[in-house]
Amino acid sequence: MSDKKILRIIPIGGLGEVGKNMTLYEYKNDILIVDAGIMFPENDMIGIDYIIPDFEHYLKDKKDKVRGIIFTHGHEDHIGAIHHLLEHVSAPIYATPLTRGLIEVKLNRYGLSGKADLRTINAGDRVQIGSFHVDFFHVCHSIPDAVGLGIESPAGLVVHSGDYKFDNTPVDNRPTDYAKLAELSERGVMALLSDSTNATKPGWTPSERIIDDGFDQVFENAEGRVLVATFASLISRMQQVVNAAERHGRKIAFTGRSMVDNMKMARELGYVDFPERLVVSLEKSLSMPDNQVVIMATGSQGEPRSIMGRLARGTNRKFDVREGDTIVFSSYPIPGNEEPVYETINQLFRKGANVIYESIAPVHVSGHASQEEIKLLMHIVRPKYVIPAHGELRMLKQHAKLAEEAGIPKENIAVVENGQIIEFVDGEMRLGERIPGDYIFVDGTGVGDVDRSIVGERESLGRDGVLVVNITIDRNNGKLIGNPEVLSRGFMLPEELDEMMGELQKRIRQAVQNSNGNLERDILRSLKSYLYQEINRNPFIFVMINQN
Repeated sequence: MSDKKILRIIPIGGLGEVGKNMTLYEYKNDILIVDAGIMFPENDMIGIDYIIPDFEHYLKDKKDKVRGIIFTHGHEDHIGAIHHLLEHVSAPIYATPLTRGLIEVKLNRYGLSGKADLRTINAGDRVQIGSFHVDFFHVCHSIPDAVGLGIESPAGLVVHSGDYKFDNTPVDNRPTDYAKLAELSERGVMALLSDSTNATKPGWTPSERIIDDGFDQVFENAEGRVLVATFASLISRMQQVVNAAERHGRKIAFTGRSMVDNMKMARELGYVDFPERLVVSLEKSLSMPDNQVVIMATGSQGEPRSIMGRLARGTNRKFDVREGDTIVFSSYPIPGNEEPVYETINQLFRKGANVIYESIAPVHVSGHASQEEIKLLMHIVRPKYVIPAHGELRMLKQHAKLAEEAGIPKENIAVVENGQIIEFVDGEMRLGERIPGDYIFVDGTGVGDVDRSIVGERESLGRDGVLVVNITIDRNNGKLIGNPEVLSRGFMLPEELDEMMGELQKRIRQAVQNSNGNLERDILRSLKSYLYQEINRNPFIFVMINQN
């Protein structure tokens, strides 16, 4: 029997994409899960609410080996799939107080709060989870209570950075724990998995504190209401907006279920601190003078069902955009999500609002390390191997270049995507098998009921439209009864269809006359060939055959 010490790292999500971060660590019969997030759908994924990692494939026969689930921080791309994961896996959940609070808010929403074994940890703690000893260390990010991990198994020590940056003047006055990183380095770090989100951005990521000046400038110039859109989990931003409201003599209202729930939880735990007199209900804010009001809402990514998404389309129930409103988008568009964000901004401009966003004013700062910080982390930790994580392939590749610049040998850098297992055998890295890792689409209450082919069909339907053919056949002789009926939806204008109707009906009659047993196929082939040849269009064609 082999006595080799083998650690397997299985990236389920977040490598080769931005979002749905999830990584498994496996040593013998113990599995440790780090994060389980969601990803926003791409613009052509019609009807999809969000995407979750394909964790069931690998864990299906190994769920009893899961000893613990760790969450590095409370953003949706790290905790958003927790309720789906708990349907398949039962294991203790470890999270810092704020992250745990955000998880509890989410689980309460799905009626799962009593079914989770939630355990609070703090930065500085060391916890044994199965074969793993995990050190939790504080990192700066755009949300309080974020941690990185030192994951030690008999096979070696791995540092898992989580999302981080080196901010020496953070708004919560808690910089990244340099001392703990140095201590881990002294113990000998076998591998570093670290954030690649800003690997293409040179220099250093600015401090969160510059946002205060940006907000002051916006509030000073705003003549009407100020609406601030950001992530509901961006707790530190809530505090900064409230502080700005107080400095400029305004009251603040929160709207959007997740925003309100997270604000209440963060206040109870002490992560935001502001006088009760500053907060008013949304209903009261709507009757106050516009220049005395701030409304903080969800929808900074242009999500159709969010407050900003509904305001942009004019479908929000409680209030509309007013002429003279100043709307602040306090976030960056998630890579791949730029189109819906900017379209939402355009629509808000059309409704008379003055929209402020990150590329024209300092109203948002990234929570991710830029190039110099990525290299600094490597210099502090001094890992033998580097595995770029959390980012699209172009980001992972750039992170690998930075690792080489920092002195890591090229052969000790592994740029991999979801599903590519990495093994450390007696301290030496090698690539293992590649497991499937497709998108799992969440469509309403359905999870995994929609696959890529259905999403592709939806896209094609939206792009090319539908042509419906309805015919009646004599069941005795197979001849056509009456004229074929042809209807179009989203394909061409009625008058254009009328011009082609004679030729379409002619081709349908010929297909019926010449059919050799598969009438539906013959009609489809004939019409598709004709339409593509004549107008270079390829609609979905549905053929309904009735017998009489």
